[in-house]
Amino acid sequence: MKERRWEPGGPLDVGLALQPHRRGGGDPTWRRSGDRAVWRTSRTPDGPCTLRVSVEDGSVHGRAWGPGAEWALETLPALLGAHDDVSGFSVRHEVLAEAVRRNPGLRIGRTGRVMEALVPAVLEQKVVGQEAWRAWRWLLTRYGEPAPGPAPEGMRVVPETAVWRQIQSWHWHRAGAEAVRARTIANAAWHAAKLEAAATTEELDRLLRALPGIGVWTSAEVRQRVLGDPDAVSVGDFHLAKLVGYALTGEKTDDRGMLRLLEPYEGHRHRAAVLVWLTGLRPPARGPRMPVRDYRAF
Repeated sequence: MKERRWEPGGPLDVGLALQPHRRGGGDPTWRRSGDRAVWRTSRTPDGPCTLRVSVEDGSVHGRAWGPGAEWALETLPALLGAHDDVSGFSVRHEVLAEAVRRNPGLRIGRTGRVMEALVPAVLEQKVVGQEAWRAWRWLLTRYGEPAPGPAPEGMRVVPETAVWRQIQSWHWHRAGAEAVRARTIANAAWHAAKLEAAATTEELDRLLRALPGIGVWTSAEVRQRVLGDPDAVSVGDFHLAKLVGYALTGEKTDDRGMLRLLEPYEGHRHRAAVLVWLTGLRPPARGPRMPVRDYRAF
């Protein structure tokens, strides 16, 4: 085990900073223990690791196990938003000002690991979360490896990049992912080295969107997590535009309307969208929900 203490130098909500990396309640890479510590696995450039993050006496305490432990602790501040720059962000709506007051520890962190964010983002394309998270759990249970150290039971580390290229078509089917998403992930894995080396959000966006099956929404979802891009708004999201419209105007809107509403927050549009989510405001449900499909039965 390796350890590190870090002083965040201001309010920090560890759970809120790490929540974007959790893919559903049963995500094998993410757990929250009874003592409020967050456990997370990752495949670092040095190998797999398990990271436990807690707040003790006002400082962040990180413990890590596995070959990637040292890398995980070295990048712990970045993961928790140490580089998150809020300069230029000015709240223009009272409802968001209230969300800022209630969540002073909100920070947008960065993992620096593209494939860990890209695979689940592709699985979430055009399906409900429950369907995508089921596929993510199945694939990690089948192809991931046990988490190093005393991790909570059932935790897994995402497989090596080469594994994503070798998964047989019938196993994608058993996971519940159809051929289009499977091909998108496998093809991206062939370009993983170039993607992981991207130094800026503009470069990563260009490289991602040059790949078949990856568009604006998937690129934004990846850049939010990998590089902590505060402006990478998820255009094309099934729910986001409606939430933004309802929270800021009392009426649902579409992507074009959402971008108009978020225009005053240019440079921080993703941050504003996160604050919208934290308001808890949701438009009244009308009509049936999008069904949970199961490609395993096709």
